[in-house]
Amino acid sequence: MNASPDHVDVLIIGAGPAGVAAAAVLHQKGHDVLVVEKSTFPRFVIGESLLPHSMDLLEAAGLLKAAEARGYLKKYGAAFLRDDELAEFDFSEQHTEGWAWTWQVPRDDFDLVLVNAAQEMGVPVQFRHEVTAYEPGDELSAVTIRDEEGAERTVHARFVVDASGYGRVLPRLLELDRPSTLPLRHSLFDWFEGDVREEGTLEGRTWVCMHPAGETWIWVIPFSNGRTSIGVVATPEFLAKYPEDPRERLLAICAEEPNVARRLANAKLAMEPVNIAGYSTSVTALHGKGWVLVGNSGEFLDPVFSAGVTVALESSVLAAGLVHEQLSGTDVDWDAQYAQPLSSAIAVYRSFIDGWYSGDLPEIFFNERQEPEVKAQICSVLAGYLLDATNPFVAQHKRKVPVLAKVLRGLREQA
Repeated sequence: MNASPDHVDVLIIGAGPAGVAAAAVLHQKGHDVLVVEKSTFPRFVIGESLLPHSMDLLEAAGLLKAAEARGYLKKYGAAFLRDDELAEFDFSEQHTEGWAWTWQVPRDDFDLVLVNAAQEMGVPVQFRHEVTAYEPGDELSAVTIRDEEGAERTVHARFVVDASGYGRVLPRLLELDRPSTLPLRHSLFDWFEGDVREEGTLEGRTWVCMHPAGETWIWVIPFSNGRTSIGVVATPEFLAKYPEDPRERLLAICAEEPNVARRLANAKLAMEPVNIAGYSTSVTALHGKGWVLVGNSGEFLDPVFSAGVTVALESSVLAAGLVHEQLSGTDVDWDAQYAQPLSSAIAVYRSFIDGWYSGDLPEIFFNERQEPEVKAQICSVLAGYLLDATNPFVAQHKRKVPVLAKVLRGLREQA
């Protein structure tokens, strides 16, 4: 159909990576698409460390070249640190055939680059436009949109893709929200300037540093602009033990982890710290008649393995392909073709998150008996390849981590 101001094939809520990727895919397949975004760009957001699989997905959406031109710092791997122990993962040494590197991206810049690329393709994007109501229909859904001056209009769409992230538009309007089953954790973070970095290809790798207190951990994500993102992830009870002032609290916690403390010895805060309380989310359904949730509008677990943007892109590219099929007259089984594979990917991610906080993954990471083949399989999960059924840590994720950790723990205790 030909687009008009109040009729489109697909309305996409949110202009972050998930929304833009879905819009780019659908536009290139010949559909009339409209993207509406509540905020203005550039805007601050976290999720700054990509995974290698995200490169496949950016390429599939036709957005890779635009990002490549920005010269982001290349990330060849990740390092997990516990006091003087170090577990290194090199993405070139993984089980799954895929990308051996990715980028560390300041999201204000990265998201703007992607949305500009989509607009250059011909995708219309309306900023400072908020979705206030949604009414599903047999052929067309009615979406009420309010502009920055408060004027409202109704857009009729054959399909609606919710990529609103933490805005969670359709989950709120359709009452899909449900509590996350993960324990409540907060993240407190800031950008620093003047940190002591690694050299060569190691400069861009992510650090995940375990705080001496146990479940608390700290991320270190460097950027090509000289800034480094440092964030603490902890329970509210842990954070309450430290000064109430966010700057003092963040600096005090970082000073207690020796690796972060050395890295920040001469560094300075670049802005006021940001706190996100209770970031984990979940929903009762990922799709319905004429709509689908992609990215964080559906489910977000934990930032420990930097999978947020990659899972968001995975869901949006997959959903966009299925929307195209449905609008082209092909029957789509949204449970089998979308919900099940996406839920499977999230379940692998959840097993690793549970293993991290239970101590099973640290037992594996820092164990000297780790076999190269096993390390390569784990590395593929850390690289974002969550649907590779040839990987035992994907196909058997529920039992693989706890069983291996139990064996290694027993061998260590015997020794």
